[in-house]
Amino acid sequence: MKVRSGLVSVAALLILSALGCSTATRMRNAAARAEAVMYNSSGAPIGTAQLWQDAGGVVNIQIASISLPAGTHGIHFHDTGKCEGPAFTTAGGHYNPMGMEHGLQNPRGPHAGDNPNIVIPASGVGNISFSTDRVSLTPGPRTLNDADGSALVVHAAADDQVTNPSGNSGARIACGVVRALP
Repeated sequence: MKVRSGLVSVAALLILSALGCSTATRMRNAAARAEAVMYNSSGAPIGTAQLWQDAGGVVNIQIASISLPAGTHGIHFHDTGKCEGPAFTTAGGHYNPMGMEHGLQNPRGPHAGDNPNIVIPASGVGNISFSTDRVSLTPGPRTLNDADGSALVVHAAADDQVTNPSGNSGARIACGVVRALP
């Protein structure tokens, strides 16, 4: 029985290793890559967002082990790559180069920077993964890497996905400047 459980453990490690390699391989083969070190309103680092754009133009965002209050939060790309706490107002408004209205469910939206809500478990440490085709890491009208950069901002409350300008998602509780990687 010990041999069998050892084989199961080895198999589980190989699967987890393959999953990690899969993400690393996708990032390595990406058309463009970026990251954003996320900070809370006290200025402490709470996680790092990895961003990569695939050949089809989809930008993938993954944040492993981010520390945030438990619950549902809005998360958006903001206009300016500046994250001065505690309120992070220096990040500007939602990234909206196409002049749309706010919300993934708004018939006249969404902003390019609108994203699905994230859910942090009771432990206060969550893993976040989502993708969008409304922004880009490569040059063009929707690039996050424009002259003043962009920021990834987490809000205190859930985004209602329809109300302008920010979905009633409340205060900004975390922010990270999106920085292109080689």
